[in-house]
Amino acid sequence: MKKSRINVFASIALAALLASCAGLNKMKSGATDVAYTVTPEVLEAHAGKVDITVKVKVPEKYMDKKSIVELTPVLKYEGGETAFPSKTVQGESAEGNNQVISYLNGGQYTYTGSVPYNENMKVSDLVVRIKATKGSQTLDFDDFKIADGVIATSDLVKDKGAAVALGKDNFQRIIPESKGADIYFLIQQAALRGTELRKEEISALKEYIEEAEATENKEFKGVSISAYASPDGPTDLNTSLAEKREKVTEKYISKELKRAKVDGSAEGFFDLKNTPEDWEGFKALMEASSIQDKELILRVLSMYSDPEVREKEIKNMSETFKVIADDILPQLRRSKIAVNVDVIGKTDEEIAKLAASNPSELNVEELLYAATLTEDLDEKLAIYKSVNTVYPKCWRGHNDVAYILVQQDKLDDAKVALDKANELSSSNAVVNNNLGVVALRQGDLAKAEEYFGAAAGVGPELDNNLGIVSIHKGDYDAAMRYFGNSTSCNAGLAKILAGKYDAALSTLNANTKEAGFKYYLKAIVGARTADNDLLFDSLRKAVELDSSLKAVALKDMEFGKFLEDATFKSIVQ
Repeated sequence: MKKSRINVFASIALAALLASCAGLNKMKSGATDVAYTVTPEVLEAHAGKVDITVKVKVPEKYMDKKSIVELTPVLKYEGGETAFPSKTVQGESAEGNNQVISYLNGGQYTYTGSVPYNENMKVSDLVVRIKATKGSQTLDFDDFKIADGVIATSDLVKDKGAAVALGKDNFQRIIPESKGADIYFLIQQAALRGTELRKEEISALKEYIEEAEATENKEFKGVSISAYASPDGPTDLNTSLAEKREKVTEKYISKELKRAKVDGSAEGFFDLKNTPEDWEGFKALMEASSIQDKELILRVLSMYSDPEVREKEIKNMSETFKVIADDILPQLRRSKIAVNVDVIGKTDEEIAKLAASNPSELNVEELLYAATLTEDLDEKLAIYKSVNTVYPKCWRGHNDVAYILVQQDKLDDAKVALDKANELSSSNAVVNNNLGVVALRQGDLAKAEEYFGAAAGVGPELDNNLGIVSIHKGDYDAAMRYFGNSTSCNAGLAKILAGKYDAALSTLNANTKEAGFKYYLKAIVGARTADNDLLFDSLRKAVELDSSLKAVALKDMEFGKFLEDATFKSIVQ
């Protein structure tokens, strides 16, 4: 009797097991009836990630009421695979808190997920991996392909396009120089007084003229004379006084120039001006004074533009006017003299020779300028290193050493030089920009962005670099704003990624460099706009200039529709 009961129980368990398996097997065999709509249709990488949206439509009478289904999208590629997070749904009689799919009516659900991108995903299949469970039974379905992957055009951004900024020289071959002096006159007079001509500043001016004439690299450019009369007294008298003061001053300076053997006869050598009533000078002296009623006087100047009214109102302040007459007006009866000279610097040949043989004979601006006279990077580097030797406290020397080292792909050495520049000039925007370039080139995007954030004001180099960062972050509109009118390949790439194909083509066509990558990007524009002539002509030119792009194109899903095209094959194989 006991044995019979055991057999009954065994039969019941077997029947349940077979029922479970039958339900799961039915779902497995009908798995191809489940519809998947993937967005994007071909997967894409942006900001270092692959994002997907999958709409799953389950047909009627498919979902076993007591089953639980775990769906896992998986990117499969040569050498490995990457699984997205799983999504679980269940039949209406299954235990759990997952989304329910009706047996009778079927149903639909939407899956979203993201995984980090790696370059192996360029040629990959997106499959769904299903594990169904009913009671104690579990069944794995066959992998089912639902999309291709991955278009990785955003990964084409060239970090080598990051721009380092030079600590520029302030070299001027011609430096304007001026020596000035003032001659003062008595009230209502235009005669030069001996006491004025024997003043120290007049003696210094005469010595300057003689020294400039004797110095080989100094060239006289002219003399400026501005003569003034104080604003008290009749206008006609003041006009006459200002003109006379101008003439006697010119005559005196002409005599001194002739004595020093300076030729002042050229047209325009003398720049002569006179001001009959120097109200502007009066206002400036009043503002700087401590005269009791100065605020009232300044209000008078602002209220009245008529010089006679001004003079009358000020003279009405009898006590104050006496102070003005003693302290202010005498300073306005004058001629201002400026002797203007150009100091001519060394020639390019002289600078280049000294930079190579005896850099200590050059000042820091000349030495920094010397590096701009050669295109050879090693020669530039040697000159910038000499700046560090001769002028060790100049941050620009260390920065500019790094400027060259980055171009030579010696990033670790460049970082050492920039750290030294940073010690000498902390919070320097140029140095921070260049530290950001090194960090970006070494793959540390977060650190690069931090440095670039402290580099405001550097100029187009920083804008270019922020454009590259924006591409990495998937913000293509921001990248386009940063690149502005740049014709770089990265600028063209940003427009492709933003879907601005005409603008991208304009940018790339304006780029004058004959580089394979430029034409490769144009080929992508052709593929995206169904312009086969542009695609094939550009790709042909790209691989002609850079044969390594053949292998790139063969794995690029931008050209996925053309992989079996005879013309495409003839170009890339």
